[in-house]
Amino acid sequence: MHASVGSGHRSAAKAVAQAFEMLAQEGDPLVPPDVEVEVLDVLDWGRVKFDGDKTASLFTGFTRPIYDLTWRYTFTGRLLWGGGTIWSRIMFPAFTEHVRKRAPLAVICTHITAANVAVGARMLSGQDWPIVCVPTDYETEGLWPHLHADLFCVASESMAETLRPRKVPEERIQITGIPTRDDFRRSYDQQQVREELGLPADKQVVLALAGAYLPRPYVRFRETLDKVLPYLHSFPNLHLAIVTGNDQDYARHLKSACEDLGIKNASVFGYVERMAALMAASDLVICKSGGLTVTECLCAQVPMVLLGKAYGQENINVRTLTASGAAMHATTARELVDTLRHVARNPQSARAMLINGSFLRRPDAARDIARAALRLAANPAPPGDAVRRKRFAHFYWGRKPAHIR
Repeated sequence: MHASVGSGHRSAAKAVAQAFEMLAQEGDPLVPPDVEVEVLDVLDWGRVKFDGDKTASLFTGFTRPIYDLTWRYTFTGRLLWGGGTIWSRIMFPAFTEHVRKRAPLAVICTHITAANVAVGARMLSGQDWPIVCVPTDYETEGLWPHLHADLFCVASESMAETLRPRKVPEERIQITGIPTRDDFRRSYDQQQVREELGLPADKQVVLALAGAYLPRPYVRFRETLDKVLPYLHSFPNLHLAIVTGNDQDYARHLKSACEDLGIKNASVFGYVERMAALMAASDLVICKSGGLTVTECLCAQVPMVLLGKAYGQENINVRTLTASGAAMHATTARELVDTLRHVARNPQSARAMLINGSFLRRPDAARDIARAALRLAANPAPPGDAVRRKRFAHFYWGRKPAHIR
């Protein structure tokens, strides 16, 4: 289960679903022979329909600090949210009926709303199946159902340190990494991919990920790239490859700008199916600090420059990656140009990011999460387990937060 609030939660859910299917094809003994996998958007089951992507876009631009305040400080200190039936009773009775009929082996949630709705549905249906929570950033937000989930699959030890003061038992925390598609586990011949995609073999290829499912959060990112284009003349050994996704207007704008400026060392790509291969063919990636994007870069083993001011969970992602030396961060066009010059003059800095990124790189995350869910399903919770206790709303007092935000 995911929620259609941006593309990251959906991508993570599909990655885990793909892992189940591949494990079944490989004959993994944990996978039942008749397994069926559903990928559901929890917002499709709401009593009141609303567009999660459009709602997420409201917290961009001048409203982003409001979201930052909410994400970073609400329910992240001593007063904590444990879970309950409130979400399911009020908004999601249709999903409760769905699981009552389906009686799933397990439910894996890549968004807090999905996790809370699953907890409520399990309580109301009286069924017994494990709920696995998979945060898709490098910190755990405060509104996950901490005390009524069976397992948290998190990206790093730092995230585990956040859960422990929230009284999540050690046996319900597993450091798996953030799930990505199977093609990010593969190796690619860099020169062959470059030849197939028309990229130069003798230059440093810098990939800019400017395509987006939600274009509004990328407005400033694209404005910064536009300001960098004139400086490409000063990088004779660099080739900039810009991915615009399905935004044909933006692609035409870039091609026109490059033609007007006489820029020869740039390519514009639309929607890219083989993103893992394109990343592997690149020497550096310029991207926003979304959890799935940076995780895909880590798994593709390509250094990153995180571009733009970051808020909420993206702020935590920037801090985590830069503190570990796995990425660089630039907020303005001038900073980005300086960063590109630094990497061009000091290629060992890019190699250092790869080495440091190995501490966070977990390409088998989707498979590990799938196996963890199946192990839980094979070992039902004992009678009277507090995780299964029925509550309408559960607040509690936690220990001192491990990370003061």
